[in-house]
Amino acid sequence: MKSLLSFFVLLFAAWVHAISSSGNRLLVVLEDVAEKEGYSQFLGDLEGRGFQVNYETPKSDSLSLFHLGEKSYDHVLFLPTKSKGLGPNLTPKILLDFINANGNILLALSASQPAPTSLVSLLLELDIHLPPDRQGLVVDHFNYDVTSAPEKHDVLLLPAPGALRPDVKDFFNPVSTNGEVIAFSNGMGQTLGQGELLTPILRAPSTAYSYNPKEQAEIVDDLFASGAQLSLVSTMQARNSARFTVVGSAELLSDKWFDAKVKKVGEKKEIGTLNREFAKRVAGWTFKEMGVLRVNWVEHHLNEPGQSNASNPKIYRIKNDVTYSISLSEYSWDKYIPFTVPSSDELQLEFSMLSPFYRLQLHPTISSEDSTTYSASFKLPDQHGIFNFKVNYKRPFYTNVEEKNTVSVRHFAHDEWTRSFDISGAWPWIAGIAATVTGWLAFCALWLYSKPAAAGESKKTQ
Repeated sequence: MKSLLSFFVLLFAAWVHAISSSGNRLLVVLEDVAEKEGYSQFLGDLEGRGFQVNYETPKSDSLSLFHLGEKSYDHVLFLPTKSKGLGPNLTPKILLDFINANGNILLALSASQPAPTSLVSLLLELDIHLPPDRQGLVVDHFNYDVTSAPEKHDVLLLPAPGALRPDVKDFFNPVSTNGEVIAFSNGMGQTLGQGELLTPILRAPSTAYSYNPKEQAEIVDDLFASGAQLSLVSTMQARNSARFTVVGSAELLSDKWFDAKVKKVGEKKEIGTLNREFAKRVAGWTFKEMGVLRVNWVEHHLNEPGQSNASNPKIYRIKNDVTYSISLSEYSWDKYIPFTVPSSDELQLEFSMLSPFYRLQLHPTISSEDSTTYSASFKLPDQHGIFNFKVNYKRPFYTNVEEKNTVSVRHFAHDEWTRSFDISGAWPWIAGIAATVTGWLAFCALWLYSKPAAAGESKKTQ
């Protein structure tokens, strides 16, 4: 009975772990708990994927992201609030500490409500900029929904985003079978700095712009940003692989636009929206349900006949033939799958001291149902010292892989040098030495055994 109970406990633990690679505790912060009804489908999808969702208001006394120095939640979702500040439990310092503790944050903004100062300060720390008045509306007079926004043009109809670059996997492109689009309603755009950790998911069309509808209702003379300068959905992945996402339109996550029918300018047929699937992918990436790389094991060994070829030795010899292998898996929604490097990208190995001596491409050698092994074989340089096998793979939308194994590389031992008689170029010198030794020995023999006649015998003969 006890073993059966233990089995079910382990099974339940494995099921819980499979929800997200970094935990399933989710905090939703909103102005009033009753407002969650407007996002019931989005939040219901999260609960259906196994997240334990807790709802709190910004000024709640029980709200705390840390308890005894440990995270109380794994993920935080901010929905628009009317509060100018978020209280002492959600200061920029606490939010940054949460990110540094490997916590993930999804922030949804709205043009109808100014962003709280705590979140504006946090965004500035991350080099993400909002309009100066913390409030701005994105409009487009050429790509809007003629049904719901015939005058304001603030419901943008956008195609699904494609891959950022050819060497980057596309995580956010939902399948559009009948020309469905993403409805971006009443949204606030952002501009991104030059930080290498920032990546836009969804950019505004070239005809879109952001302005303040209260101060510039009649004449728009000072734009915050326009065109591709505006990022509508932005991401930041920290160096510890914690994730932060800004969705410029909270209504993109609402039930209203999950099931809405929209009509493009100049068209007669109504089409559906991709908001539900797009929101699922954005939340799934932010909460580490996909795009998470895991290193299963690393191995390096000698690749020479007649040697022990033991795994992961601490010392090698110069000019040894060595093989390095690393096993990688990718977390995709609820399981690990083999990680495949995009066709236009490379997974590389560096063999370095202070700087790389070699930078080699790792090729897939073994694949299983949940991992892929990449390997490379090479000859160590003719240089002794302390070296590192290093794999440093950092790409947008993937968690960082940084594996370093340190080894020593020594000179040849005294009995490991090639004998001179095995080197054909040394044969004339060896022959010369042999001739000299032989001649010297012959001379000594002749000298010793060719003594002169005795002096007495010579006088007697006379």
